[in-house]
Amino acid sequence: MRLQLNFAAGGYDFVRPLADGTVKPDGIDLVVLSGMGSGERHHRMGHGQEFDLCEFNAAAYLAARDRDYPWLALPVFLHRRFRHGFVFVNPGKGIASPPDLRGKRLGGPTFLAAGNVWMRGILEEHYGAPHRDITWFVEREDAVQFTPPAGLRYERVTDGVRAEKLMLDGGLDGLLSPDLPHAFLAGDPRITRLFEHNKEEEIAYYKKTGIFPIMHVTLIKRELVERHPWVPNTLMKAFNQAKEIAYKRILNPRNVALAWVRNALEEQIAVLGPDPWEFGLTPKNRTNLVTLQRYCAQQGIVRQERPLEDLFIDAGRVNIPEEV
Repeated sequence: MRLQLNFAAGGYDFVRPLADGTVKPDGIDLVVLSGMGSGERHHRMGHGQEFDLCEFNAAAYLAARDRDYPWLALPVFLHRRFRHGFVFVNPGKGIASPPDLRGKRLGGPTFLAAGNVWMRGILEEHYGAPHRDITWFVEREDAVQFTPPAGLRYERVTDGVRAEKLMLDGGLDGLLSPDLPHAFLAGDPRITRLFEHNKEEEIAYYKKTGIFPIMHVTLIKRELVERHPWVPNTLMKAFNQAKEIAYKRILNPRNVALAWVRNALEEQIAVLGPDPWEFGLTPKNRTNLVTLQRYCAQQGIVRQERPLEDLFIDAGRVNIPEEV
């Protein structure tokens, strides 16, 4: 009998071959649930543990394991994104460079949003803007329980109020946003990028660190691995097959609605290499994850940093780490 599993994830190129049945994991019937946004997916998994597998916020996963949630993760990273282009400020607040953020008030959806954890760490490590010198305003509770550490300037905005509106009205000085704010897309003069030439900054950051920031990991329930220890390897094979299909698909310019898609692809390969979305605990991914975990420790999100082998079940390794 085939194992029935549900998998909550975005409808990405890397997921589509699994959703439409082009790739079928051996012995597994995978039902892909892509009809929800990231916030809903993370909340439903964090508070209700509704899914067998789930694309999940990487920082919140580290927080969950720090609090002994019964989860493991596959080193399958379906969502990555450079973050410099998602720091926004009100140009009337006297913020010309990152160090000017010290003493300012920045908003965002949650504190554990992976993009915000990354950018707080990057601003502190590379741009002279320590996160404890900034007051952080969040819109809602995190998918995983978070208690602000002593000394962190942390406040909740009024329920139902968006941080973007507070910034436009002058109550906040800037935003760390997971996506491009509506006002920015509309050309509102009250909002601009902190890094005007964000792409150049992001390429320089990658060349310096080798990091293409991991936003999401792929959760798998611990009990599922305990009952069926063959499942992680089978899923890793399927995810890698799906990724290769996605890579081949974009080689045909008819499949992507971009006029210069081939030029964009060539530029990406020149900067990031042939497999920027690589899966597994590869050297680059280890650097990526170790850095994220270090930022989580600095920001009071985790109490201790763990070996990656305790957090991820990699291909070829199905033993279940002992809980600490």
